[in-house]
Amino acid sequence: MRIAFYAPLKSPNHPVVSGDRQMARMLVQALQHGGHSVELASELRFYLRQPEPKSFDALKIEAADEAARLTRLWDRDGKPDLWFSYHPYYKAPDLIGPALASAFAVPYVTAEASYSRRRNAGLWADSQALVARAIEQAALNICFTQRDRQGLADAIPGAAFGMLSPFIDTSAFHEMPAPDYPTRLVTVAMMRPGDKLLSYRMLAQALGSIGHLPWTLSVVGDGPARDEVKAQFAGLSADRIEWLGAIEPAAVPDVLYTKGIYVWPGYGEAYGVAYLEAQAAGLPVVAQDIAGVPEVVRDGQTGFLTPPRDVAAFASAIERLLAGADERTIMAAQARRFVLEERSLGGAAARLAELLKKIPVS
Repeated sequence: MRIAFYAPLKSPNHPVVSGDRQMARMLVQALQHGGHSVELASELRFYLRQPEPKSFDALKIEAADEAARLTRLWDRDGKPDLWFSYHPYYKAPDLIGPALASAFAVPYVTAEASYSRRRNAGLWADSQALVARAIEQAALNICFTQRDRQGLADAIPGAAFGMLSPFIDTSAFHEMPAPDYPTRLVTVAMMRPGDKLLSYRMLAQALGSIGHLPWTLSVVGDGPARDEVKAQFAGLSADRIEWLGAIEPAAVPDVLYTKGIYVWPGYGEAYGVAYLEAQAAGLPVVAQDIAGVPEVVRDGQTGFLTPPRDVAAFASAIERLLAGADERTIMAAQARRFVLEERSLGGAAARLAELLKKIPVS
């Protein structure tokens, strides 16, 4: 099929590294791997940072102009077989695809759409209503987690759903892991206010409580909350924390291969691509049993998921892996096997092909 791909929150070509950009790129790869021709329909970013009517109106005008451009293009060169919208939600609704798909009789598909009832107030209610209509229109809504599927089904019960487990391109992780580095902890996360800062704070508190143990932490990431993040670790010995800053995604595997345990609380994580990458490199994970994290970490098998907001439990789980060489080795092998065998790009391509072949195209 010829697929028009659009990510309203962040284009696959966006200059800022993030999980959204990474998953958008991997979805394009998976679709291409399945034999489809994928074209980036638009790079217009529709992102409402705050519920401001003027911003909303301005973005809607831009979206209308972009829809007009695509209409002219499709009239001239022919329409695609399918519109694929990645991650529409209340701050980033797809204001281009639904109307175009309807006008040209093109099937509309979403992936990782989300709906939050607690956002049904003010301008967010208006933007979320647009998301709900798009989900209802869609020939298929591909969900990455059972949590998201349930949320959508509760809000739009008549919509069509399919499941695709979160995945990564495992080709960068085919090299066998290096010898065990039990005391080298690592985390990969952007530094921004909100859930990311909360996670950094919890991590610092947990590590502060096990300062009697031999460990070091490498932090990959940067962002607007850099100073606030570093302040959380001010009470720890400076020689224990290695600040690596932002690095290119292609360099992340090399960092992971030289570490022993991946530690990240995961407040607000939709699922967390970084958890999959760490496990592919043979690292057991310590995270919270929260949000979408259980979809990518198997508690007691590939890592430990601790009760939400329980700093002591999080610290205890790290301590257990630091001390337990046999358990750490078993979990490392299980983590790597889990991702390479069950969460690969090839597997995702096959699943996507299975889902999309059920959609009739004209």
